Amino acid sequence: MEPPVAVTGDQDSASFVRDEKVKVLNCIDPVKLDDCVLGQYLAPEDGSEPSYTGDPSVPDDSVTPTFATMVLWINNPRWDGVPFILKAGKALNERKGEIRIQFKPAPGANRMFAGQEVPRNELVMRLQPDEAVYMKANVKSPGLKTTPVMSELDLSYAERYADEEMFDAYTRLILEVIRGRQATFVRDDELKAAWAIFTPLLHRIEAERIKPIPYDFGGRGPPESDQLLKSRGYYQYHGGKYTGRGKRMSMLGGP
Repeated sequence: MEPPVAVTGDQDSASFVRDEKVKVLNCIDPVKLDDCVLGQYLAPEDGSEPSYTGDPSVPDDSVTPTFATMVLWINNPRWDGVPFILKAGKALNERKGEIRIQFKPAPGANRMFAGQEVPRNELVMRLQPDEAVYMKANVKSPGLKTTPVMSELDLSYAERYADEEMFDAYTRLILEVIRGRQATFVRDDELKAAWAIFTPLLHRIEAERIKPIPYDFGGRGPPESDQLLKSRGYYQYHGGKYTGRGKRMSMLGGP
């Protein structure tokens, strides 16, 4: 969304924030099936967990998705042509919530480092399980070789603010209720605008009983998800793992 007029102080600051949220939602067209991948998890090979349909409370022929990747497009001057990717699911390899901004390839990088993989720079804001902000950037590898390697500029809240008490998101929301502040809560027109983006697709999935793609329990979801993101210009890099400081949280190289 665009920056609001104000976020604190004025009694209308809540309206300023929520007005901007509604504006950007109104710029998003309804999600198309071609911009979506649905999945449903299978049982692991060792049989330690049931598949989704293996649960006694779930019908054997259920087509309820347990995984979804969707690509949204914001049709305004600032974000026209930029894919916004939403990905969520159950029984995956990690439980995390993060916002990942991937930058365009560095001009001339492939020519400069011929025959070498040069990952794109990324800014990652991790919301859970441990709050952190880190920048993934290419640097020269240590030693005598001229090889680009991915490194991180890290702000781990657990380390930087070790002496501060960290509250979870719901604590902040309850405090906002006590203070009578509404900026962090959804207004009715925002709710309608958000449902307008997804409702047509949800109706089609239900009416046509679209079958989700099976994926392995404890994996990253269906391979078709990665294929969709690649076709929309997102670069998948899983060649390295970043282990943050502080609580030693694990940050994989892609969503």
